[in-house]
Formats: sequence, structure tokens, C-alpha cells
Amino acid sequence: MLPGGESLLSRAVGQARLLSRQVRVVAGCGYPLVRYRCALQPGAWIYHPDWSQGLAGSLAAGIHQLGRQALGVFVVLADQPLLAPEGLKQLAAQARAEPERPWGASYGDRVGVPAWIPRSLWPQVVALAGDAGAGRVLNRSGAGAIDIAGVQPDVDTPESWQEVRRLLAEQT
Repeated sequence: MLPGGESLLSRAVGQARLLSRQVRVVAGCGYPLVRYRCALQPGAWIYHPDWSQGLAGSLAAGIHQLGRQALGVFVVLADQPLLAPEGLKQLAAQARAEPERPWGASYGDRVGVPAWIPRSLWPQVVALAGDAGAGRVLNRSGAGAIDIAGVQPDVDTPESWQEVRRLLAEQT
């Protein structure tokens, strides 16, 4: 739990709501317990039974659940609880102004998630395999870069988890 008792997933749902009112969560490992423990519920849950095959499968599962009317998809991960709301709002504004162009968070010399992936790139994202994320497709396609404070550190190790918890505790 994060300082204040919020889970990483609840935080991510809140972040995603800054991008769109239609928030969906793709979950696999630990589902339905993850769903039960998520205090801030998304609009829909997508169960992905092949979660152990990597991030690419989760991206594809989410994309396959979107309707024909969707112009694109915002991608937010649950391991980035430090994302600044202002940066997310800027990402949403750019995606709405130019929905045919991909947009991603700036990581200096590359872009990554959070990101906006227009429908035209979905076949490339769905073709990814293993732990390949959307960043590969975003960078090949010349995605626009948005400065979003807090993209680093993400929560990938016990050490980064402790660092994120320390940083959040300092903010409160």
C-alpha cells in the first residue's frame, strides 16, 4: 500500500481518469483478488488469462475489447504512481487535438507510457510479443513527446518500491 492506504492499482485508475472517462483495467495474475482489493473501480475489467506471457499480451487483450468507434487508446501502467496530473492532462489534450498522431511520455531520447496510441498503430501493438511494450511502436512511428513529471522511478524492484513510498510520503 502507498502512504494513505491507496493501492498502486487504485492510483493508476485515478491517473487514467484524467485521460478518459472510459477506464478499463487488464488484469491476470491474482484476479479476482486484485479486482476486489481495488478501492477505485474502473468502468470495466478485462481478464487476461495468459498474463504470464508478458506485457504485449495484456496490451493486445485491452485493444481487442475496444469498440469500432474508438479513435485510439491511452495506456497507463500501475507501476508509475508518481505521475504528475498536469502532464497527464497535457497528454490528453494533445491526443484530442491530434488523435491520429501517437503521443508518449518523454524519457529523454525516447518516448514511452503513459501514451496515446491511435487506431492506425493497433495492428503493430497487437503483433508485439513477450515483455515488449508499446514504446517500440511509439518510437518507430515518431510519436510526439510529452513531459510528464514522475515517469521515473517506476515500481519494478523491492528497492524501487521503497524509493517510491519514500517519495510519496515526502509529498504528503
